[in-house]
Amino acid sequence: MRIAVLIKQVPDTDDVRMDEQTGTMIREGVGAIINPLDLHALQQGLDIRSSMGGCVTAVSMGPSQAESALREALALGADEVIFLSDPRFAASDTWATARTLAAAIEKTGPYDIILAGEKATDGETGQVGPEVAVMLCIPFSTYVSRVDPEGNASVVVSRTVEDGTERQRLPLPCLLTVLRDINEPAMPTLSGKKKARRTDLPVWSLDLLGLPHDDSGLKGSPTRVVKIFHPQIARNPRLFKGEDIEKGITELTAELESLGVIEKGRMS
Repeated sequence: MRIAVLIKQVPDTDDVRMDEQTGTMIREGVGAIINPLDLHALQQGLDIRSSMGGCVTAVSMGPSQAESALREALALGADEVIFLSDPRFAASDTWATARTLAAAIEKTGPYDIILAGEKATDGETGQVGPEVAVMLCIPFSTYVSRVDPEGNASVVVSRTVEDGTERQRLPLPCLLTVLRDINEPAMPTLSGKKKARRTDLPVWSLDLLGLPHDDSGLKGSPTRVVKIFHPQIARNPRLFKGEDIEKGITELTAELESLGVIEKGRMS
C-alpha cells in the first residue's frame, strides 16, 4: 500500500507575526517545527504500513529551511520524502498550496491513502487537505479519529463530530485528515536519525512539476490579505456606588430597554 502524508513546517511559537505591507507571515528569527497535527497523520501512515505493508512518503512545500521538517519525517520512519521548494511558491494561499501538492501527488503517485493533519497551527483553516482531494477527484473524510483499512479496496473511519461519532466507508484511493487523539506519535530512532542525516533530498521546482506559473504562489492565489491591523478595544465604563446605586440601576434598566434586551417595565 502506498501512503502519502502531507506535512507542513510551522513557527514554533504562538506569537505569529505578520508583515502588514505584504500580508504574509514573518518567519525570520522564529524557530520552526513540523505542524503537530501532521505528526499524528505521519504516525497513522506508519501504523497502516506496519499492518498492511507498503511505503510511506512525506510531502511538503516550503522554503529551503523546511528541509529540516522532511528530515525529521525520515527520522520518524518515513520511507521517502518529496520536497517542493521554489521561490515562485511563496505567498501561496490554501488553494495554490493544494494545487501544488496535488500536482506532486499526481506526478509521483498513484497513492492508496493520503493523510494530513486536521489543520495547521499557523493558519487554522483546515482547507488544504479537502482541497487536495477535490483536485485529485478522490473521496475524503475529515476529523478522523480512527482508521481501519479493509484490504486494498476500502477503509472504514470514525469521525468525531459535535453530537458523537460517525462511521464512514471510503473506497481507495482517498484522503483523510486526522485529529490528535487518533494516536500518540513515536520518538525518532537512532537508525532513523542516521537515515535522515544521510539522505539526499530531491527538490521539486515549479518547472519540474509542470505547473503553469499562474497556478502557484501569489499569482495562483485567489485570496489576498488586504489589510492587517490590531483591533482597538475602547470602553467608557461608568461606576455607581453608595448612594448612586439606585441611579445606576435606573440608567442600566433604561439602556437595556432601549436595546431591546428586556421588556419595558419588566425590571420595575
